[in-house]
Amino acid sequence: MSRPHLIALLLAFLTLVVFLPVVKFGFLNYDDNDYVTQNDFVKHGLTWPDIRWAFTAFHAGNWHPLTWLSHMTDCTLFGLNPGAHHFVNVLFHAASVALLFALLLRLTSLRADASARQAEKIWPSALVAALFAWHPLHVESVAWISERKDVLSTFFALLALLSYAKWSKAERRESSAGTASPAFASRPSSLDYFLALIFFALGLLAKPMLVTLPFVMLLLDFWPLKRVAGCKLKTAGSDAGNLQPSTCNLQLVTEKWPFFGLALMSCVITFFAQRNGEAVVSLAKVSLRYRLENAPVAVVNYLEKLFWPASLSAIYPMPDKIPVLQVVLSVTVLILISAAAWRWRKSRPYFLTGWLWFLGTLVPVIGLVQVGGQAMADRYTYIPSIGFFIAAVFLARDFALQIQMPKIIAAGIVALVLLACVVATEFQLQFWRDSETLFRRAIAVTQNNDIALVNLGVALEEQNRFEEALAVYRQAKKLESGRYQLHNDLGNVLDRLGRRAESLAEYREAISLKPDSAILHNAAGGELAELGQFDAALKEFSEAERLDPNYAAPHLGTAKVFFEESRDAEAVDELRAALRIEPDSFQILATTAHYLAADENAAARDGQTALVLALKANELSGHSQPLVFDVLGMAFAATGDFTNAQTCAQNALELATAAQMKNTGQISRRLELYKKNLPWRESFRATNAPGKPQ
Repeated sequence: MSRPHLIALLLAFLTLVVFLPVVKFGFLNYDDNDYVTQNDFVKHGLTWPDIRWAFTAFHAGNWHPLTWLSHMTDCTLFGLNPGAHHFVNVLFHAASVALLFALLLRLTSLRADASARQAEKIWPSALVAALFAWHPLHVESVAWISERKDVLSTFFALLALLSYAKWSKAERRESSAGTASPAFASRPSSLDYFLALIFFALGLLAKPMLVTLPFVMLLLDFWPLKRVAGCKLKTAGSDAGNLQPSTCNLQLVTEKWPFFGLALMSCVITFFAQRNGEAVVSLAKVSLRYRLENAPVAVVNYLEKLFWPASLSAIYPMPDKIPVLQVVLSVTVLILISAAAWRWRKSRPYFLTGWLWFLGTLVPVIGLVQVGGQAMADRYTYIPSIGFFIAAVFLARDFALQIQMPKIIAAGIVALVLLACVVATEFQLQFWRDSETLFRRAIAVTQNNDIALVNLGVALEEQNRFEEALAVYRQAKKLESGRYQLHNDLGNVLDRLGRRAESLAEYREAISLKPDSAILHNAAGGELAELGQFDAALKEFSEAERLDPNYAAPHLGTAKVFFEESRDAEAVDELRAALRIEPDSFQILATTAHYLAADENAAARDGQTALVLALKANELSGHSQPLVFDVLGMAFAATGDFTNAQTCAQNALELATAAQMKNTGQISRRLELYKKNLPWRESFRATNAPGKPQ
């Protein structure tokens, strides 16, 4: 096995080792619910309806069908095992590290038969790949399951660049031999061109941030491929100074028109997807002036974190105001670096390529089109950092050669830098093990981080720490009271605490901020029903149904009100309407079966239908939900099968006890009835206490 192959394998293996702790991490409440755990299309695995959804849905403010298919494949293979999902991310990252090394080696080693020259190229290429592999700024992209789109798209981007490098070099050899044809399709290497195009398309289907990749190809034409007309000056460490450019500069652009066409299509689709998902922030909320000020500041902040990756956060909030001096200093830094890159364009062309790679690939995420409420994000540096590492490493190599630094000293410095990266990465990884740890860290290293506070509140609420969650939500409300999601979260936790009037007030505040939300109207209806204001509740449920006819929850709320108003037949109709909308929701199936099996009104009962629904609910829930087993017991009892009713009630009791649920007393009472061959009967009317056996 050759030295480059050994180095590539070693880089990939060490990357797996560095990121191995993630296999013990769980899902986060930050997008992982949208992408996997609460996404019915994804968590059921690869099915034809779900595949169709992946290509047609604008979900989570994005259109990236290949990312959805990747998550679906994980669910097919591993279910909802978070460690396995994490490890797939690490595998893609490790593969990209090896591909990056191979790409740089192919690009910079123009004469494969010159072993001495090749050896000079190996170590800078290996160092760039190692920095990309182990820099702590990339922890977010690798350790966050929802960022599968980052590692997946980059994997295909590097394959595209590898194919492009192979095609362009073959084209160049033909040009040198005088056999080049104006039409790329007629060349023997045209397969590599089309492979590059296919890989680019796949990358865009994973994450549209790759729209700038055709510009990266143009940068590579300048250096190291030397295809740009007039770039013939032999440079330090270059062995290609005497090669003539294969095509004029205009042809370099026109030959890439299919790539630019795909990029344009992706831009248009992405804009509509993010606008549809309400991810694009309007100029009324974030002014153009603010965006123009934040862009250079964010770029300089990225540079700072690439040099000194301290105080990394999952969320960087947008400050209310950016100091003028900070903007001026940031612009000055960018101008000075850009001026140096331009001045060195002949003597150190790699610096211009690397610097423009860094700047150019940041353009889609720099905030000129503001998406979400963040000033910047670590994950946005995943591909741009490659350009930075190229510029920094090759500049350091030339400096070391210029001062004739002893190789042992250079190797020691490199080893210390890489060791520091690994230690910092291991440190940063620990904060991604769960939601509470992640957002407590974000709050600790940033200021006025209302988004992190909200996500911390959700994490506490998921642990049934409702009073703590309430305090955190109210702290977030002091920082930003204009987000309807925050009022919805406050309403939810107040509802869990039984503080109905306060909960209703928060839902109404949320509705005032977003009156077209069916979810908010449904939540308000639920609180009104609990407060006994049935007419007002029905109006809210009706409005929710109008806003979203494919939303099942308002039908369940309406059914509950109808039962309490002794309108049982209408209530059953509403339950059936909910089932028509979501026929595979085990929660709706179980709720409907509960009513049909246990209603004290004989005219509303339907034991056989209840049994069919409860059996389906139990199957869909994986035979693991105590409440479903409880309802299944009711349904068996309603049909006179008390033996199975006892078995189901016993299963429900054991599962509920293990989960420390509070309804074990009611399940025990039902079990005693079944032992006496008596069914469970329940009043769903306001005039009787719910849950009282009849």
